[in-house]
Amino acid sequence: MNASQIRVARPTDQLDRVIDFYERGLELKRIGEFQGHAGYDGVMYGLPDTSYHLEFTQHMDGSPCPAPTKDNLLVFYVRDQVEIRDVAARLHKMGYPEVKPENPYWEEQGITIEDPDGWRVVLMNTEGLE
Repeated sequence: MNASQIRVARPTDQLDRVIDFYERGLELKRIGEFQGHAGYDGVMYGLPDTSYHLEFTQHMDGSPCPAPTKDNLLVFYVRDQVEIRDVAARLHKMGYPEVKPENPYWEEQGITIEDPDGWRVVLMNTEGLE
């Protein structure tokens, strides 16, 4: 397969809260958005280059999303330990404290936090790793 781009898309019934978490909390860059497209509103975030996107959508009639397991993870590899602590502190102040990961591997060098829908984000330190 010769894919040129990947986008991970997920529905939510809390689009405003999800936007706040990923945009203000994680400080991801919004690269696009849409409203009223066949009843859907959505927002996309680019990760360091725009070949990788996260998309969150909400339908006007509701966008139920099954509850995730504790091992459904979105992992961000971050070199700077201070940045990880700063992001975690900011999210904690926003009401999103660190949670214990199901798999202890993620605890060794990372911090796990649940987003508004209960999906888990891991801020994983890669300092010294290649």
